Amino acid sequence: MPRSVNHAASRERRRKLLKQTKGYFGRRKNVWTVAKNAYEKGMSYAYRDRKKKKSNFRALWIQRINAAARIEGVSYSKLMGALHAQNIEINRKVLADLAVNHPEAFKAVVKKAMKAA
Repeated sequence: MPRSVNHAASRERRRKLLKQTKGYFGRRKNVWTVAKNAYEKGMSYAYRDRKKKKSNFRALWIQRINAAARIEGVSYSKLMGALHAQNIEINRKVLADLAVNHPEAFKAVVKKAMKAA
């Protein structure tokens, strides 16, 4: 009795993966074994970098806050310490947005935070 294989399903699986690797360079886009490895590697990078993206943005916000704070004559660490001491709960994302887009509002926040310090 001949061996029964579900060729329709395996072909569909390959077609779906090759569709995912469509823009890749060279054999990575059309040779099954190479494309499969490239796709799996790409997915692992995508997973890792979705996590890394969060720390990259936090670092960017901190740089922006530090630059704006130094214009006001105070360092980032002193500013954040003063904000916590005054119980001003404003996160780094919003603070960085204020620093870039609304410098007068950022100046007011710094002035209020540094009042006690």
